[in-house]
Amino acid sequence: MEIFTLLETLEEILEGSKNLPFTSKGIVDKEEILEIIKEIRLKLPDELKQAKWVKEERQRILLEAQKEADGIVKEAENRIIAMIDEHEITRKAYDQKTEIIETANEMSREISKGTKDYADTILEGTEQVVTDTLTNLEKNMSEALNLMQISLEDTLKTIQNSRKELK
Repeated sequence: MEIFTLLETLEEILEGSKNLPFTSKGIVDKEEILEIIKEIRLKLPDELKQAKWVKEERQRILLEAQKEADGIVKEAENRIIAMIDEHEITRKAYDQKTEIIETANEMSREISKGTKDYADTILEGTEQVVTDTLTNLEKNMSEALNLMQISLEDTLKTIQNSRKELK
């Protein structure tokens, strides 16, 4: 591969460079080094360029996947909140239904009691009227019997007197 040859050339240039006095730093031809680096870049295999692209693409996909995952989590949280709200609404509806049924049952008991009390009052009045009628009837019958008895006794006396006169 030519890249290794170019890298060896770079090494030779650096090793053959003159050192600055009292340092380990060397003097090199900047233009020559830059030219070799350009050639190395041009000769790099496409796989390295593709690897760099794949790495960048991988990072982009990971960021996109993270955003999508965050969105899914947020949507799930919103659904959970909605379900909790829906559950709360359902619970309140059941509570309200129970309260309405209890109120209706209480009203039914009150209406039933009122109806029974009303019927008892009517029957009590009817009972009083019948009792008074019976008492009046007994009194009237007693008076009628007394009158009848007196009338029969008078008739009997009249008959007896008429018979005595006949004899």
